[in-house]
Amino acid sequence: MTALTVTWLGHSTVLLERDGVRVLTDPLLHRHAGVLRRRGGRPADVWHDVDAVLLSHLHHDHAELGSLRLLGDVPVLTAPSNARWLRSHGIRGAIGLGPDEVVEVAPGARVRLTPAVHGHRPMPHRPNAANGHLLLLDGGTPGDELAVWAVGDTELAPELAGVPVLAGRSPDVVLAPVSGWGPRLSGGHLGPLQAAELCALVGAGVAVPVHWGTLHAPGGRHVPPGWMDRPGALFAHEVALHAPGTRAVVLAPGESAEVPGLRR
Repeated sequence: MTALTVTWLGHSTVLLERDGVRVLTDPLLHRHAGVLRRRGGRPADVWHDVDAVLLSHLHHDHAELGSLRLLGDVPVLTAPSNARWLRSHGIRGAIGLGPDEVVEVAPGARVRLTPAVHGHRPMPHRPNAANGHLLLLDGGTPGDELAVWAVGDTELAPELAGVPVLAGRSPDVVLAPVSGWGPRLSGGHLGPLQAAELCALVGAGVAVPVHWGTLHAPGGRHVPPGWMDRPGALFAHEVALHAPGTRAVVLAPGESAEVPGLRR
């Protein structure tokens, strides 16, 4: 089975590469996101020439317009209301997908949206639709298929149990949000335990924790001490307890791993 290379660029930004297909999730490519500060430098310039962007929602830490403009007119796949707003703000490649729509972004690579429940803090100035994405990679031979689920920001909702049906299989790789940009999570998010429970619910093969350890409010990096560093390891611990069929792969920002998507 051809490996999938997963490169975590911090927060919810992940570069997925397999057999020449390159897909980027929720690009945050500048030093900061609005008032939020990034710990460490801006991501390495490995994000050029991607085939598509998977955009989960329009919160500023996920839909940073300056970062999206760096990518040119690449297709940006999101909910229809989000796509209309993005096009009105100069993101010409924004494409809205219906709930049952599947689009090919490169030969052998298809994308569809998945449900997400993330309405706790509605924005008055941007649409508030939220979704995840399935990236379905055919590979070159029978048995070489992979289903990658970029969960997006969501709470642990019943409709997420239907993702294996949408994918036609349990997801081989899950990009699971496990924290946020502060020590306390608001509604519409997953913590390490809830993310591990989600992996068990859908039968995930490999899970990479995202949405942790990157952004913080001004002056909030060390309050309380160490809060930014704990979620990744805690997620791996919770996966071992609650989702023993899933292998947790914890990356540092900028780090890559080859993930074959194989079960234990």
